Amino acid sequence: MARVHKPVDEHYSEAAAGSRLALGRLLTLVERGGPEADQLSELAHQDTGRAHVVGITGAPGAGKSTLTGQLVHRYVDAGRRPAVLAVDPSSPLTGGAILGDRIRMYDVSEVETGQGAPAPDDMSADRRPFIRSMATRGHSGGLALAVPLAVRLFDAVGYDPVIIETVGVGQVEVDVVGAADTAVVVATPGMGDAVQANKAGLLEVADIFVVNKADRPGANDVRRDLELMLDLSHMTGLDTMERGDADYRPPIVMSSALDGTGAENVIAAIDDHLVYLGQSDRLRRRREHRVRTEVRARLKQALDRRVDDLLATDEGRAMVAKAEQADLSPTEVATALLDILFE
Repeated sequence: MARVHKPVDEHYSEAAAGSRLALGRLLTLVERGGPEADQLSELAHQDTGRAHVVGITGAPGAGKSTLTGQLVHRYVDAGRRPAVLAVDPSSPLTGGAILGDRIRMYDVSEVETGQGAPAPDDMSADRRPFIRSMATRGHSGGLALAVPLAVRLFDAVGYDPVIIETVGVGQVEVDVVGAADTAVVVATPGMGDAVQANKAGLLEVADIFVVNKADRPGANDVRRDLELMLDLSHMTGLDTMERGDADYRPPIVMSSALDGTGAENVIAAIDDHLVYLGQSDRLRRRREHRVRTEVRARLKQALDRRVDDLLATDEGRAMVAKAEQADLSPTEVATALLDILFE
């Protein structure tokens, strides 16, 4: 018997009513992209704007996933309903997420989300967090193009806060700011993370610094280095270039995610930052920036597809062949193809 697929709007209504299965199927549509994802974007966009979106980033091995797990536990204990979008490196074979973040958040995903052992008797279905791994699929910036829509979907169906935990590689981690209200940068002793954060541009975009593994030697040195860098950036005005907040200085929170030490302080700093954003139009500006970032990314994606289609035509191949044969320069060919593309 053939399986009957429900329309997107039916899945959306079920997810909004609390169906985790429907939400999972919608997130699969988000990752696939296409017309169904576009329809979902229109549906979810009408119901968003309530969730606090928190980005957690930092170097590999900094303990981001362990810290995220500790935060999720405490949000649930406080009666909140968090969702986690763990952006994994893409598998080189399948393009799918490697799921390392779910492994490191095993106790959260197995118990609270009901994906394995049953949830505690005193935990209702609407209090369970939802953890989803998503592959980067090679997108520069470490954040998949599907992330903004996934975040919007979590928001629309009632999850708050929505935590994005990024892959943690290279300078492109600054992209997390384009998808978050509050950016948390995690650093650890012994890895030169304070210096690397400065080189990667994270110093200018971080709203909160967490020195994780604070029980290890050198943790206070990391804090000192961050303080010095913040002092220097404040004097030069670099700290206001990205955020535009001259009166805000990112706090530095000490934490040991393995045993949960300092997790409450991290949550307090996150909550305080949301209050700060709400004191003026800063939150509105950030969310407008998030929309612009998504529009730009989707325009680039659409243009890439149109360029690929053009290059596959007889006319496109003929033009490229002229550059290969040195009859025209690549610049001349690109200009001519642009004229064709925008006719």
